Amino acid sequence: MKKKIITGSKLWSVAMITAMVTACSAPAATSSTANAAVSTTGTTKTVSVSEQTSVKYADLVTMDADDTNVSWSATDSTTIKLNGTTASITGSGAKAANGSVTISAAGTYVLSGKLTDGQIVVNVADKGTVHLVLNGATINDNDSAAIYIQKAGKAIITLEEGTENAVSDGKTYVYADATTDEPDAAIFSKADLTFNGTGKLTVTGNYNEGITSKDDLKIVSGTINVKSADDGIKGKDMVAIQAGTITINSEGDGIKSTNDTDTTKGFVAIAGGTFNIQSGSDGIQAETALVTDGGTFDIVTGGGSANAPEKVEEGPFGGGGGGWGGGTPPTDMGTPPDGEPPADMPNNNGTNAAPSSSTNATAPADSNADADTSTTAAEEETTSAKALKAGADLTVNGGTYTIDSMDDSLHSNNNVTVNDGKFSIESGDDGIHADQALTINGGTITIAKSYEGLEGAIITMNDGNVDVTASDDGVNASGEITATDADATTTADDSTQTADTDTTAASNTSVTETTGTTSTTDQASQSTDANSNTRPQGGAPGGMPGESASNSELHINGGSLTVNAGGDGLDSNGSIYMTDGTVIVNGPTDSGNGALDYDGNFEISGGYLVSAGSSGMAQATSESSTQNTIAMTFPETQKAGTLVHVEDSEGNNILTFAPAKDYQTVVVSSSDLKKDGSYVIYSGGSSTGKAVDGLYTDGTYSGGTKVVAFQSTSNVTWVNESGVTTANSGMGGPGGGRGQGGFGGGRNRTQSGTSGTTTGTTDTAK
Repeated sequence: MKKKIITGSKLWSVAMITAMVTACSAPAATSSTANAAVSTTGTTKTVSVSEQTSVKYADLVTMDADDTNVSWSATDSTTIKLNGTTASITGSGAKAANGSVTISAAGTYVLSGKLTDGQIVVNVADKGTVHLVLNGATINDNDSAAIYIQKAGKAIITLEEGTENAVSDGKTYVYADATTDEPDAAIFSKADLTFNGTGKLTVTGNYNEGITSKDDLKIVSGTINVKSADDGIKGKDMVAIQAGTITINSEGDGIKSTNDTDTTKGFVAIAGGTFNIQSGSDGIQAETALVTDGGTFDIVTGGGSANAPEKVEEGPFGGGGGGWGGGTPPTDMGTPPDGEPPADMPNNNGTNAAPSSSTNATAPADSNADADTSTTAAEEETTSAKALKAGADLTVNGGTYTIDSMDDSLHSNNNVTVNDGKFSIESGDDGIHADQALTINGGTITIAKSYEGLEGAIITMNDGNVDVTASDDGVNASGEITATDADATTTADDSTQTADTDTTAASNTSVTETTGTTSTTDQASQSTDANSNTRPQGGAPGGMPGESASNSELHINGGSLTVNAGGDGLDSNGSIYMTDGTVIVNGPTDSGNGALDYDGNFEISGGYLVSAGSSGMAQATSESSTQNTIAMTFPETQKAGTLVHVEDSEGNNILTFAPAKDYQTVVVSSSDLKKDGSYVIYSGGSSTGKAVDGLYTDGTYSGGTKVVAFQSTSNVTWVNESGVTTANSGMGGPGGGRGQGGFGGGRNRTQSGTSGTTTGTTDTAK
C-alpha cells in the first residue's frame, strides 16, 4: 500500500521542530507538566501491558460448526461438472447459462472439471449457508471474478482431500458501468467466507487481488497458494487463520484486513500454520489488531532489506547529521570474539536518513496512511513494506519468524507485545517498532540487520533473549506516550510484571512502582537532571535552551540484551531503568554517539551491564542508582577483541569482556561492585573460559597489562589510566530521533563523578 512522505523545505521545518523538541532533548532534564515526576530508591519500575495487548487468537475468533464442516455426500449435494465453457448439473439450486453457473439456494455443491471462461456465482436471497466443495476443479474467468459470492449468509469452500484445484481471472475486468468496481479478486465474496479441507488450491489474481471477503475471512486448513497483482488475501472485518499451508506472492500486501470504522473489527488473528509470503508491500497487515499465537513464517517484503531506500537526511543546520552526530558512521559493524561477523549493514557513507516509517511520534491508526505519514504540497509516494504491521496493537504469543523486510519487520501504530517466539530478522528500517509501548516478555529475537533495532516511546524488556545489530541506534526509546485514559485503573497480566503490584493504565500502558522508597515531586516547578541535580522547569545543561527530557523510557527487568550499534547503543530521550537481566552493548565507534545515551536518568538497581564504545559522548549510570558502576576511559582507542578485565582486591572477577568493536570507554555495573571497593583494570591478555557475546563468566584470566588500580568512593566511579577522575564532557549529536536520528551536534554531556589523584602502575597480570 502507498503512503506519502514530505520533501523539500517543509520537511526541513518539521525535522527541525521534531529534532529540537524530541530528538535533542538535553541529557539533563526529566520534565512533564501532565504527570508528576517520580523519584525512586531501590525500586522496580516496570511498564506493563494491559489485558488488551495480552490478547490471544481464541479471544478474538470463534469457529462454528459450518466453518469446520468438510463432510458431504452425493445424495445430499448438487453435483456440478465443469466442461470448457459449459457445465452439467445434477441436483437442485444451481443453473448453468452463458458459460456461468449461478447458485440460488443454500446447500452443498460439489464442483469438478474445468471451466475455461466462466464464473461461479452465488446469489442466495434468504442469506443461507452455501457449501462449495472443490473436488478437482479448475475455474477461470477472463474478465471477472472466477468465484463470486454475491449474496449469502455465509460461504464455505472445502478443498477436498487429495485434490488439486485452481481459480484464476483475467488481467482486465468488464463492469456494468463506470461506477462499478466490484468484484475485483479471483475469489470475491460479499459474505463471510471460510476455507477448510486438506486439499490444495492455487489462486491467480491477474487483475487485482487473489482472495477477498467484504466480511469475515477464515481459513481453517488446507494448502493455499496465491499469486496476485495486488493484495493476496484480504478480509474486511477479520482475517482468521487456524492452520494450513499458505504461500503468497503478491505485488501488494500479502494478508490484510481493512475495516477502519469499527475498532472491534479489522483484525488479523493467526493460531498457527505455515506461511511463505513474498509481497511488494506489507507482509501481514491488520487495520486494527494483529495477533499471532504460533506458526512458521517466512516473509520477504519489498524485495527485502537490501532493497531499502538509502537513509539520507539534511540536518536543520545544513549538511548531514542525524543519528551519526555529524560524524562518519563506522565502515563495518565489527567482528565478535567468537569470529562470527554480524550481517552486512546498509551502506555507511557518512549520511544518516530517516526511516520511511517514522516521521511523527504519534498519529491515528490508519492502514492507508501510517502513523508516521505527513503530506504537503510537495510530496512523493513510497511503499510501506513492513512484515507484520498493526494499526492498533501487535501481539506475538509464539511462532517462528524468518523476516527480510524492506521496511520495519514488526510495526504497530500503537503497542507491540512479544510474549514468545523465535525471530530471525533482517530489516531495512526498524527491527521492531511501536509508536507507543514495546514490551518483550519472552522469546528469542535476533535482529541481524536493521537501521534501528528496537524503537518505541516506552520500551520494556521483562524476559527473553534479544540480539540487535543496527547501523544507527540499537535500542531507541523516543516519542511521547499519548494518555487517552489516564484515570483508568486495570490489572495487568501477571506474565508482564516482575512483582504483584497496583497498576495504573494510560493508553494501554502502566507504570508500576515496587519495593523501596518512592517520593513524588511536582514537575511543574522543577525537574531532575542526569546528574541528580534539581533544576528549574525547562532547564538544560548544554544543548539547546529550554531542552528537557521526554516521557519516553527504557525498562530492563530481565532477560538478555546484546547490542551492536553504529549509532547509540541504548538511547532514551527520557530515562533508563534497569532492575535485572544482562545487557551487553558494543559500539559506537564514532564520537558523535554513545553506547549509553539518555536525557533523564539511568537508574540501575540490579542485573549486569557492560558497554564498550567511543569516548566522546560516553555516559554511565546515574548517581541515583542503588547498584554501583565503574566507567573506564582508556588513553587511546582499543582494538575490537582486546580483552578488558576488572577484578577486585581479592582477585575476584568483575568483568572479562572482549568487545566486538573498537572502543575507548567501558562501563560496567554489577551487584559485585562495592561503593568503597578496591579494583584493578587490565587490558589485553586471554581467558580460558568460553565467551558468550564476548562476555566471559568462567575460566581464568591472565597475560594482560595493568592499566590502573583505584578505590571507588562513589556509586558511579569514572577512572582513566591515572586513577579516579571526573566524567567525560563532549559535543555531538544525540541520535535518538523518532526514527529520524538526532540533530548531529550541539549538545554537551556532563556526568557527575568523583575526582581524585590515585595513580596506577603498569605491570603484567599474573
